[in-house]
Amino acid sequence: MKRLLSIEFQKIWKNKASRVLLLAYFVLLSFIALIASIKFSIGTFEIRIADQGIFNFPYIWHFNSYIASLFKIFLAIVIVSMMANEYTYGTLKQNLIDGLSKKEFILSKFLVVGTFAVASTLFVFVMSLILGYSFSSYNEMGIVFSDLEYLLAFFVKLTAFFSFCLFLGILVKRSAFALGFLFIWFIGENIFYWLVKFVILGGNDKTKNFGDTIIQFFPMEAMSNLIKEPFTRLSAIKTIETTIGGAKAAKDYSVHFSEVSIVLVWTFIFILTSYYILKKRDL
Repeated sequence: MKRLLSIEFQKIWKNKASRVLLLAYFVLLSFIALIASIKFSIGTFEIRIADQGIFNFPYIWHFNSYIASLFKIFLAIVIVSMMANEYTYGTLKQNLIDGLSKKEFILSKFLVVGTFAVASTLFVFVMSLILGYSFSSYNEMGIVFSDLEYLLAFFVKLTAFFSFCLFLGILVKRSAFALGFLFIWFIGENIFYWLVKFVILGGNDKTKNFGDTIIQFFPMEAMSNLIKEPFTRLSAIKTIETTIGGAKAAKDYSVHFSEVSIVLVWTFIFILTSYYILKKRDL
């Protein structure tokens, strides 16, 4: 495995565009810390973002993992380009001639996917600890290390998304077309959802949940469901003590095993299908 990873990262690092994207990704992740310095002044009234609780434990795990996941497109471009370059420069065929099996080739790509996901998760973990201990009002160990399931969800989400990009890179062979297909797929899922919900099922209250149930099994939506938006959670925390038995149920921000399982199944499908395409394709 070490040999396979070494081969792949040599290819990536020798590509100037990939180097820039990798560095840009981790620089942008570190910019989350700059949120702490943002201040709003209205006359003599001043608000600092960090004082509003976004870096409090354990909320910070939810907030940072959600914000960090927005930047995953940078590594997605690296992965798609990595696969496209194999066809463009003929390195795939050369690797196979040199004795690398197609199974080892797919394994090497998945190892890159896994390495990117692990590195990103560790980066967010360390950054969150630093920011949390710097700004959080709660530093008890039991609070600090609660809600770490958001980091697990972040790792699973990145692994699945990068596996999807790898699959598209193998399927389409061209990075621009693969990224375009990714965007079209995302739009297609949303169109399908609204068609099912409002056209086929009529959009009434009885069929709303049925439409939501169907769409949660689609890959992009399943990945999105792993980490719900955290912004409304701040107000929810402030009002939860006064809202008891209200007519409207509180939003569920938790990471659920069923949602993780759906994404893991899609990850397996992407990798297995990538191997099947490569195995059957005449190179």
